[in-house]
Amino acid sequence: MAAADRFEWPWLDEAHRKLASGVESWAAKALVDGEEPDDIDAAVRRLVEDLGRNGWLRYCVPASHGGVFPAVDCRSLCIIRETFAYRDALADFAFALEGLGSCSIALRGSAEQKDAYLPRIVNGTAVAAFALSEPDAGSDAAALTTTARRDGDDYVLDGVKTWTSNGGAADFYVLFARVGEQPGSKGITAFIIDRDTPGLETEARIHVMAPHPLATMRLRGCRIPASARIGAEGDGFKVAMETLDLFRPSVAAAALGFARRAHDEAVMRARSRRMFGQTLADFQLTQAAIGDMAALVDASALLVYRAAWLRDTAQRRVTKEAAIAKMFATEAAQKVIDRAVQIHGGLGVVRGNVVERLYRDIRALRIYEGATEVQQLIVGRHELADDGQAAGR
Repeated sequence: MAAADRFEWPWLDEAHRKLASGVESWAAKALVDGEEPDDIDAAVRRLVEDLGRNGWLRYCVPASHGGVFPAVDCRSLCIIRETFAYRDALADFAFALEGLGSCSIALRGSAEQKDAYLPRIVNGTAVAAFALSEPDAGSDAAALTTTARRDGDDYVLDGVKTWTSNGGAADFYVLFARVGEQPGSKGITAFIIDRDTPGLETEARIHVMAPHPLATMRLRGCRIPASARIGAEGDGFKVAMETLDLFRPSVAAAALGFARRAHDEAVMRARSRRMFGQTLADFQLTQAAIGDMAALVDASALLVYRAAWLRDTAQRRVTKEAAIAKMFATEAAQKVIDRAVQIHGGLGVVRGNVVERLYRDIRALRIYEGATEVQQLIVGRHELADDGQAAGR
């Protein structure tokens, strides 16, 4: 299947096809392979400004505040992320965090919060962050221990957040803390915290194998007004899960972009590399590997856009379908990229080669926003739930 053929599928409409063409044309010119930046924070800010200036961040917010669609459209997020990831993982990251960091506000924020933050996302003048994870609360988000204590018209927050993307670089954080003594997900509440709020500190930067601005953040008596709360007390877990449900298919779309690029690089290498009097493409082992890669790419695309279509059109949550897409596409991309490295031989492990970079880029996607094993649990629990549906399958 040619890459463009998927945009003829019935669950994508003319607006999506127009978007796909436009974002591909822009990305081919603006996102050029190059050296990894020395200053990752500055690079992300430049990308955010560029994405805002060229209108791509309009897809992260609803039309009421400068967006394209009445509600954030998951299929559009997937198209953009797949396209950006094909070209530049950091551009995909910059786009995704603008959406992830503002989605909770778009979904559950007050009118004042939307007016204050969403236009800044659209024009690329604010870098956003989403602070959920903690040292002992990653995939198990309900185990978080950061506290928010009501004090008159304010809340006072104390605790530690880690694995915070754009940590230390963001202009504002959507952050989750526990109000009261209720266990588990009960009592978790969402807040907006501006970067210059006293008591919010960058404790440590986290350096990972692929360029990615990550930090551990500490809150020490961090005082914010009650108006910074998103929704009601105790609604935070729902806010977080609604946000992740919307963006989880787009994580799978980013993995799809990585896999598609690795497949294309492998095909080019196989056609050009000569061995024993013929090209690498002439060997049946190579043909079989390329065939497996193509099947994994196509299957991933089907699952990604099915989940996104359901998210946009179904009158129900699509947690299971989003988990299947994320689980399959990230694992498939790891396999595709590994085979692309093998086809490149020694060049595949040379620092700076496209497939070497992809090999580092894909590894994190199998972990963040819910590790593969967590997605398996989500799917398994849905399948085993006594909802009267399993017997009909």
